[in-house]
Amino acid sequence: MFEEVIIYAPIWGSALIALVLAIIFLMPSLAAEYGAIFSQELAFFLITMPYWLPFFGVFVFWRTWVVYVRSRYLASLKWILLEIRLPQDVFKSPLAMETFLMALHQTGGETTFIDRWWKGQVRAHWSLEIISVEGQIKFIIYTQARYKTMVEAALYAQYPDIEIHEIPDYTKSFHYDPKENDLYVIDYKFKNPNPYPIKTYVDYGIDSEQVEEENKIDPINHMLEFMGSLGAHQQCWFQMIIRAHKKDQTKPGTLWQKTDLWKDEAKKEIEKIRASSVQKTDGTVAIKFPNPTKGEQERIAALERAVSKLSFDVGLRCIYMGKKEFFNGSNISAQRTILRAYSAPHLNELKPTDWLDGFDYPWQDFRDMRKKHKKRLGLEAYKRRSYFYAPIIGKERLVMSVEEIASIFHLPGQVTQTPNLTRIPSKKVKAPSNLPI
Repeated sequence: MFEEVIIYAPIWGSALIALVLAIIFLMPSLAAEYGAIFSQELAFFLITMPYWLPFFGVFVFWRTWVVYVRSRYLASLKWILLEIRLPQDVFKSPLAMETFLMALHQTGGETTFIDRWWKGQVRAHWSLEIISVEGQIKFIIYTQARYKTMVEAALYAQYPDIEIHEIPDYTKSFHYDPKENDLYVIDYKFKNPNPYPIKTYVDYGIDSEQVEEENKIDPINHMLEFMGSLGAHQQCWFQMIIRAHKKDQTKPGTLWQKTDLWKDEAKKEIEKIRASSVQKTDGTVAIKFPNPTKGEQERIAALERAVSKLSFDVGLRCIYMGKKEFFNGSNISAQRTILRAYSAPHLNELKPTDWLDGFDYPWQDFRDMRKKHKKRLGLEAYKRRSYFYAPIIGKERLVMSVEEIASIFHLPGQVTQTPNLTRIPSKKVKAPSNLPI
């Protein structure tokens, strides 16, 4: 699809320019000649068209141009998949994964106007994936080939006993055919305002490596147990598409000034909580010192901790699929709740927003044509890891701290007893120092 955009975008742009020019030169004369048969409003619309249509045409052409140059740039990159094979014992807390994620916080590549709008360069993005193929679970990172050494070095620095292997793209083995198989696609969004964090590994008390393995409560287990329970001819793919978050949004009330609306909103939420905790005496407007409750204090602390760490733009997507005779509709309910363990009602939680909403009645989708199209589009979006850029842009762009991301994607320890979680059969040890030369 990237290639199709690259081929046809110049044609669309040229056709648009030709159409605008034709309308500019022809419409006033047509309105003057046939004005009697037009209403006054339509005649005014046609006569004034040469004044406002060029601005509209430039706007549309600019958007087409941006899609074209970005698609051309992304198609020129080489992408690879790195599978992380877990050792028998992982004693590191998710803090190790949080430290690794800091290395992926790359904001370069789109510094200048030429880089962004002529070359189409964008800052690097990655896809952190947990997949189950007939119950066999794997941890995978989708990255540009030029970052392979950096990703491997950062992972080995935190998890020296793991193995990293480059693998072929597993998504190419599945093709949607309504006669043979079925699938269900879900994206996720926040229930509350974006700055409020989800429940993280810190809240579960597993941020210290000193906690004994049998006493740990790891929220990732809920997802892994569901994935490990899938049987023959069934698969479940989960991905987190991430890119470094930075000041790339225009400040309200200004034309050019960039700001971080995520942090601005967090500050407003903190101020709102503090303002609501101010106690007032009856019939007076005297301002006293804020006296927040324990719950309000926890919310303020969570917001301050979230914005104090590096953050990423995040897109969450999950697909459950299988052959017609093996596809289990009851697994859709489990798929929709695989992130329930990260819910904190007083802070935030992740809600599913599936691609197939809005087709409750038969007349809304004749012969399931729209559903089938949505399923193909969702599968294509997953395969292309497309979320922030064309061809398929996600509706919900979340902002999450490295702590939140590491809570969802990290290497589990022995507390995770899922039998189909692939681990390295033997442990690597150093050779004895007294071996003969």
